[in-house]
Amino acid sequence: MSAYVVDASVAAKWFLEEELTDHARRVLRPGNRLYAPDFFLLEIDSLFCRRVRRRDISATEAEDARARLRLLPIEYHGFGTLRDRAFEMAVRTRRSPYDCLYVVLAILLDGQMVTADSRFYTAMAGGPFSDRIIWVADVGNGADLWQRTNR
Repeated sequence: MSAYVVDASVAAKWFLEEELTDHARRVLRPGNRLYAPDFFLLEIDSLFCRRVRRRDISATEAEDARARLRLLPIEYHGFGTLRDRAFEMAVRTRRSPYDCLYVVLAILLDGQMVTADSRFYTAMAGGPFSDRIIWVADVGNGADLWQRTNR
């Protein structure tokens, strides 16, 4: 069983057919424990709004994705207690405090942040926190929750 802190770049791929979608859906396989900071919900809403404005998806499709997201077994953690450590990490790594919140949560939960954000992943690779970050395509294979909930 793996503990994954998922970011919005991964979750978006659960609902939008794009590159790495199949890999992102592997994160949902049974046995994985999924976590996210609570502001993740605002991030994903922002992403869906951007896609609606660009006419990549309809407002109805975005609402449907938001509803399906609420059904997934993700445990949310308040970001307030993570903020100071995320700020320190952001200063140290020259990354955003938003992205660092996910890494801090992964450290606290003794898990890994899974991301499809190549700029963030590449910037953190080889650094002091690289063992806490996993590229979405490196998550293992297997039957996933997505297939069970979307039949």
